[in-house]
Amino acid sequence: MSVSPRRILAIARKEVLHVVRDPRSLYLALGMPVVLLILFGFGVSFDMDHLPVAVIDDDRSETSRALTERMFASGEFERIASEGLTPERADTMFATRTAAAVLVIPNGFGDGLARGEHESVQILVDGVEANTATQIIGKMDAVLRQSAATAVAARGIAVVPPYDVRATTWFNPGARSALYLVPGLVAYVLAIVCVLLTALTMAREYERGSMQQLFVTPVGTAEIMIGKLLPYFALGLLGALLVLAAGTWIFDVPVRGDTLALAVATMLFLFGMLGQGLVISIVAKNQMVATQMATMSSMLPSMLLSGFLFPIENMPLPLRVLSNVVPARYFIHALRGILLRGNGFPDVWTDLLALGIFAAFMFLVGTRRFKRELA
Repeated sequence: MSVSPRRILAIARKEVLHVVRDPRSLYLALGMPVVLLILFGFGVSFDMDHLPVAVIDDDRSETSRALTERMFASGEFERIASEGLTPERADTMFATRTAAAVLVIPNGFGDGLARGEHESVQILVDGVEANTATQIIGKMDAVLRQSAATAVAARGIAVVPPYDVRATTWFNPGARSALYLVPGLVAYVLAIVCVLLTALTMAREYERGSMQQLFVTPVGTAEIMIGKLLPYFALGLLGALLVLAAGTWIFDVPVRGDTLALAVATMLFLFGMLGQGLVISIVAKNQMVATQMATMSSMLPSMLLSGFLFPIENMPLPLRVLSNVVPARYFIHALRGILLRGNGFPDVWTDLLALGIFAAFMFLVGTRRFKRELA
């Protein structure tokens, strides 16, 4: 039987009526992606500022006060009261989460520097949150090195480095984590929502007993699949536009690359994830089971194996191999390239090819698994 556009549109119209009569589908497709993007965008951040730091200044000299003022001048650290605090009692502040770090300036620090002697300061850091601890050590080390260079220059000693280092950060000079996270959030949110949207379609038909009405019609399997995908594909496109608009408006994420490549990548990803949800719906034939399978197969891989939060290169070999079948990996790579680096088709064609293969595979599996029988 040849594929008829008229029969496809009839199935699509039937599915549109289901969506219109069920406001939850509209919220899931249009409202939930924006809400999740805002929650994750503000809730997940690697930027550290106003970190609580205590200072134990046993020197109480002009030099130690200048060092302390320089430490808190940028606003990245927030000084907290530390009267009577000793290095031995610093763990108490860490246990109560009063301080994230303690700067200890020993007695005689200023006089030792004035005599040209080598002096040391101590940094005690709560290492429970490894990322926070690493950033604190790096920020404090930079301030201390700058202070040491200033102190040496004040004594009239010229220190010439053996080489001149000039670092230039491209595409994200402010090192804002939002620019890194939002493209991944777009893929993560769309993956969950699109799979859930179609995971309930066939299952709902089986549970309501209306699937047999389709079986007695002259509509082919491919026509049923395409007709059921089209309305949700349109909803997914609208949801993707809303999410991208929210990302650029709220989080100032730029769109530097080819918008046509962005549109093609988005459509291929949506079609693949909607197809995955439809396959789950056909296999499960139960809305509760379909929801659980859709959540597990879209949420965890899209978060953990796509490069959204963790670099794929740092994963063990088995996980790196497994990540090759996660479509969000290619969509995130394409999004970051197009939005942040200004890439176009020549730069992301491999990602588009992978997304296209996944979408075609899901559609093929769905048509093969869909049986026109009520077994």
